[in-house]
Amino acid sequence: MDLGVVLQTTPPSARVVDLAKRAERYGFTHVWTFDSHILWQEPYVIYSQILAETRNVIVGPMVTNPATRDWTVTASTYATLNEMYGNRTVCGIGRGDSAVRVTNGKPTTIDTLRESIHVIRELANGRSVDYNGSTITFPWAARSRLEMWVAGYGPRALALAGEVGDGFILQLADPQVAAWTIKAVREAAEAAGRDPDGITICVAAPAYVGDDIAHLRDQTRWFGGMVGNHVADIVGRYGESSEIPAALTEYIKGRQGYDYNQHGQAGNTHADFVPDEIVDRFCILGPVAEHVRRLDELRQLGVDQFAVYLQHDGKDATLQAYGEHVIPTLTGHARAKEPSR
Repeated sequence: MDLGVVLQTTPPSARVVDLAKRAERYGFTHVWTFDSHILWQEPYVIYSQILAETRNVIVGPMVTNPATRDWTVTASTYATLNEMYGNRTVCGIGRGDSAVRVTNGKPTTIDTLRESIHVIRELANGRSVDYNGSTITFPWAARSRLEMWVAGYGPRALALAGEVGDGFILQLADPQVAAWTIKAVREAAEAAGRDPDGITICVAAPAYVGDDIAHLRDQTRWFGGMVGNHVADIVGRYGESSEIPAALTEYIKGRQGYDYNQHGQAGNTHADFVPDEIVDRFCILGPVAEHVRRLDELRQLGVDQFAVYLQHDGKDATLQAYGEHVIPTLTGHARAKEPSR
């Protein structure tokens, strides 16, 4: 299982770059960031600096959307980063949340998301694509390579991930929900004539290593509020009695609203409706042994990468604990010499 880290591009940007560099030194393979250009700094500028100061990590948004940038501009940005730093980017993409809602917009449709994935992928992989009645190509991007990982929770988004995604992103670590979504993605891939095992499965959630569970919960309760935005959309679209597991939808009944000024922030005031049970299921909290147990459980479900949302007051300690204990335990070590017989 690969390990990634998800950062907010909160000023100072040098701190974000430093965390990314530390993550690479500790063995993380991916550095993701939020992409919400009003709430935080523009991520693609920061990616360039991260890539310049690291050797191996892959960078990308968790997640971008089709609404806030022209798709050809997005594709050109990736292709340029790939030419500069050697194909070390990935595009996580969904219908949109804070980046569009802060400007009083709405998430895009699944059909628009599907079309944007096609345009961005073709252009960023050096191929021609039809766009607004013209056939266009980046003549300078023949060697660029970009994967498109689709984020979502609802049935149509899961089907889209299986039908067209190079990867699937689930933003919560609950095993029951993970099993349901992974099954739906793989069934959609098989129905589309694709290899279900060819889709990379990424689970992303807050992880906090420590012993004071009450404090860890308070620092990560925001995540249930953030996920609740998407779940509320799903319930509005499909109803409460759909095929979607109650483990995902039931907890939002007490939801009163959402303040995007506190989006993704520990200790925010609009996540009080999120019960401890949801925090424990959606996040990974506790001592190192609990993190290893939960990650191994996800791995057995078919998860290829776990990405740590690092939005709490224990960033440095959690990075260090993962680098020195969790990652070595998960990856294991080959012995230099087998014992003589």
